[in-house]
Amino acid sequence: MSKKIYIIRHGQTDFNLQGIVQGSGVDSSLNETGRQQALSFFEAYRSVPFNKIYTSTLKRTVESVESFLTLGIPHEQLPGLNEISWGTKEGQIITPEEDAYYHWMLQQWQLGNTHERIEGGESPEDVTVRQANAVEHILGKKAEEQILICMHGRAMRILLCRLLNYPLRSMDMFEHENLCLYLVEYSGTMFSVRLYNDTAHLAGMKAPVKVAANQATL
Repeated sequence: MSKKIYIIRHGQTDFNLQGIVQGSGVDSSLNETGRQQALSFFEAYRSVPFNKIYTSTLKRTVESVESFLTLGIPHEQLPGLNEISWGTKEGQIITPEEDAYYHWMLQQWQLGNTHERIEGGESPEDVTVRQANAVEHILGKKAEEQILICMHGRAMRILLCRLLNYPLRSMDMFEHENLCLYLVEYSGTMFSVRLYNDTAHLAGMKAPVKVAANQATL
């Protein structure tokens, strides 16, 4: 029941570029840089015989794998792969006060208080609960030996902790950039990382515009 699981973060959006928190409540599209990132990933990995593509229900993940879908690869959207809900301020520019609050919350999670929720949003532990069904569903498909998953930065960090048996407080060790790749191998009993935050497939692009520093940790 071994699997190769290619996990990517979606390409850049204008909200990333502007330093605006997206979360599960903002259904934004890729910008031009994000579309170029998606195409670069496709060109690098189009020869991989993916049995299935899984995405969240948000269109920025679907748009990131659109070129693969044109090849006729089966596709399924799972709400368990959606980004964490960042609460009542999703879709708004962060004020200095809100930025301090977000960073305080991130610090709480790093201290192990992963039950703490952003105001109006989810905690990392909430996300693991809804990811559980998605993971069980994906691993239960025995014939799918090579799969591609496109999801979101914070949700990806939480998922990797779950798969690799790290405590949730360690999730920030899993760095990510737009359209980065984690290649995870599953032996049937354990997971191991073969590629970590890999962006070699983007090397031929013009350097993408960096997101605001305060958003890089979300």
